[in-house]
Amino acid sequence: MLKLFKTILKAGEPTVKYPFKPLDVCPGFRGKPEYDPEQCIACGACTVACPANALTMETHLQSGERIWQLFIGRCIFCGRCEEVCPTRAIVLSPEFEMAVTRKPDLYVKATFQLQSCRSCHRPFTPVKSVEYAMALLIQSGVDAASVEEMRPKFETCPRCRRRDDLSHHEHQNLSYHVGEKNQ
Repeated sequence: MLKLFKTILKAGEPTVKYPFKPLDVCPGFRGKPEYDPEQCIACGACTVACPANALTMETHLQSGERIWQLFIGRCIFCGRCEEVCPTRAIVLSPEFEMAVTRKPDLYVKATFQLQSCRSCHRPFTPVKSVEYAMALLIQSGVDAASVEEMRPKFETCPRCRRRDDLSHHEHQNLSYHVGEKNQ
């Protein structure tokens, strides 16, 4: 019996003093997602990858806005949003204490302005996505003046760009003209 008490004293405390002392989490712990709207380009990759539908994105063409939203109450902390984000705008933190007193506190929202097409003036993509694409070209070695000359292409919606490309060629694509009505 005395030998058992000696073993217990050498072993120490088997439990942690969690509520009274911060709990140390192991490296790679997947806790609350932290979102940086300044880093986000509103591409929507995270919303597609989220299996729990905790991330949503709505595009309002009338107001020219795209609204990104995270509902932490649905998050399963899988980390897929962090994996697919091209700008590291969302990362899983070691924070695991997420109790709130009001349900709206579980929502994280961000609003992004949409780029209007130079030709048809319809919003089609976030302004930050256009700037990000141009910055990537500059980073890859294309000189800034050449990238700036390409700005009109970046600020034109795919539909108008396709129409402009087809109209600049001598050969007309019959299926394009038959399938689309003039507007």
